[in-house]
Amino acid sequence: MATLVLDKSALGAGTAQPTHERVAVDLDPASDAAIMLRVAAGDESGFTYLVEKYHRPMIHFLFRMVRNQAIAEEMAQEVFLRVYRSRESYRAEAKFTTWLYRIATNLAVNHARDTRHERAAKTVYLDAADEETGTTPDVADDEPSVEQRLMRDERMAAIRKHVMALPERQRMAVLMHKYQGMDYRQIGEVLKLSESATKSLLFRAYQTLREKLKDFV
Repeated sequence: MATLVLDKSALGAGTAQPTHERVAVDLDPASDAAIMLRVAAGDESGFTYLVEKYHRPMIHFLFRMVRNQAIAEEMAQEVFLRVYRSRESYRAEAKFTTWLYRIATNLAVNHARDTRHERAAKTVYLDAADEETGTTPDVADDEPSVEQRLMRDERMAAIRKHVMALPERQRMAVLMHKYQGMDYRQIGEVLKLSESATKSLLFRAYQTLREKLKDFV
């Protein structure tokens, strides 16, 4: 990851610092939100800490959307640049990760729209092997037979096709729910939806996938 050049002259406390201090009173000083408020007040070491903590998870999250390691790394860099540029507008009204993933999601949506004609069938691999375990969802760990492998490959190809066809918000919600382990409330905060609307969004997404993939269930 390239070194981020921080402009100290842009960190002026101005009138914002007292507000940050008042908000931070009720926060655990070790929490991400409290650290981000200190970043807003000029603590560059806090920013470095947050980048190191979330850099790898952010690359994983973005990679599942763009399916290109180099692009995912570039986008993760851009996410943290945007975090830094927006530091003075940060308010600890939601979890830091909610704010972070909202920035990442917006960037990914814009990238998807800008490169729609290039993506074809390689957009999203919902059933791709997990980086940590090497296993695929809903597939047994036992060595499959040739027939089972063919069926699995056919099923994965179908999943890729139908996930690609989901509306963007549904696709983002499925990725956050399935791979990031985020609950309805957290996903709703990222997508700026109510919890009930988020449940409905995911219900429609999974219902669509079940219908399209019924021959593989």
